Amino acid sequence: MFAAIREQIDTVFRADPAARSRLEVVLCYPGVHAILVHRLCHRLYSAKLYTLARLISQIARSMTGIEIHPGATIGRRLFIDHGMGVVIGETSEIGDDVLIYQGVTLGGTGKEQGKRHPTLGNGVVIGSGAKVLGNIVLGDYVKVGAGSVVTRSVPAHSTVVGIPGRVVVGAGAGVSDPLAHGVLPDPEGQAIEELSKRVAQLETLVRELSHEKAVSKN
Repeated sequence: MFAAIREQIDTVFRADPAARSRLEVVLCYPGVHAILVHRLCHRLYSAKLYTLARLISQIARSMTGIEIHPGATIGRRLFIDHGMGVVIGETSEIGDDVLIYQGVTLGGTGKEQGKRHPTLGNGVVIGSGAKVLGNIVLGDYVKVGAGSVVTRSVPAHSTVVGIPGRVVVGAGAGVSDPLAHGVLPDPEGQAIEELSKRVAQLETLVRELSHEKAVSKN
């Protein structure tokens, strides 16, 4: 247990340049508090002490702004950065070395029974405000852009953005910096830009044809 606590603290201290000391991490990082409480709640939940597990998790939610269902399975070295508004559903499964930003939801669609929440592989990065919904799988090292809504499985080493989420960077060509959300591709912006170029080409063609017609009449 103490080794797990130290590993969690060290993970945040290494990953967050704003952390000045390990003591600061212990005292001031709600993501750390939420994860450590979840470790206890998950043990209680696995022992079928469901009500006690939920009660403690709800207390942690009120203190941290992060809601993690005791049934969720979380791997090692998860980093919830800032964390306010994060929701992790009951049957969610999270691999090792995952990074989750504030406002992220790992939720269900309301239509499924049994396994109804996402499974995240190792090294996954979920940007601020993103929603990953349903019994889907995000492969290892997938990156989800801020504000995206993902409802379909995503292959490993891919980048997905938009509403609905679309894979814009395929396997082996991911964005190297997991924090560089500003350089993620924008499929909607690209489509609008291409459409604008096409409209400009058509306008040019219409002008040329109109000019040719005027010349032929003269």
